[in-house]
Amino acid sequence: MEKIRFSICNEVFENWAIGDVFKFVKDTGYDGVEIAPFTLGETVVKISPEQRDTIRQQAEQLGLEIVGLHWLLVSPKGLYINHPDEKIRKATQDYLIELIHFCGDLGGKRMVMGSPKQRNVIEGHTFEETWKWTTEVFNACMPTAEERGVVLCIEPLDSGQTNFINTAEEGVRLVEEVNHPNFRLMLDTKATIAQGRVMEEDIRTYSRYLAHIHANDANGRGPGFGDVDFVPIARALKDIDYQGYVSVEVFDFKPDPETIARESLRYLKEVF
Repeated sequence: MEKIRFSICNEVFENWAIGDVFKFVKDTGYDGVEIAPFTLGETVVKISPEQRDTIRQQAEQLGLEIVGLHWLLVSPKGLYINHPDEKIRKATQDYLIELIHFCGDLGGKRMVMGSPKQRNVIEGHTFEETWKWTTEVFNACMPTAEERGVVLCIEPLDSGQTNFINTAEEGVRLVEEVNHPNFRLMLDTKATIAQGRVMEEDIRTYSRYLAHIHANDANGRGPGFGDVDFVPIARALKDIDYQGYVSVEVFDFKPDPETIARESLRYLKEVF
């Protein structure tokens, strides 16, 4: 079995140049970095081919993998994956396709569809209506994802963040309905626990759908910064022969990015 690889999401390094992020992440001992597109600009459409080449080369020269993208729909404003307005859905679909090309241009292989505020069931509309619109948009993105070798991952998020796709079961239902090898499931530790579920149980139950993991504590800090025991999570991932990344994603940026990155990785390497 390949060793489980570790990455970190770049938004914790607020206002750092992306090249500086790469160097620090590599020096700290991570295998990869996961990029939130909004940290590079309002829209990836304005990031030129030359700029994309530079970003990819900066990582490659360090031997660091750009794992992919997350927080996909934070910007530009007005995007909504399953909005009742067809024009908004189409604009979101078009931007997702742009993001797939951007991810592929950087050498990334994973895109995490979290974006809770851009996927809620809107009042006055049903869950099943919203579900239909969601599957239509993702289905339309699959040819591009296949062409670019990018896997789009649905991220179940707890009901405190969104009212749409809160559990691994719902995520798997969507994966099965889209029914494409480039559409898979990812699990976030904090969101899974907040929904009252057991992370290692979901990993084992839905192993054949699983393509990505976000590691964080229930308190929104890094792994090892709270009470979540990652030993059973690590054991479950090893038992299913998980081949992907475990990616540190935090929501509380204290005390500083350097400490968060170093201590999260130290803890993960210890438990894995």
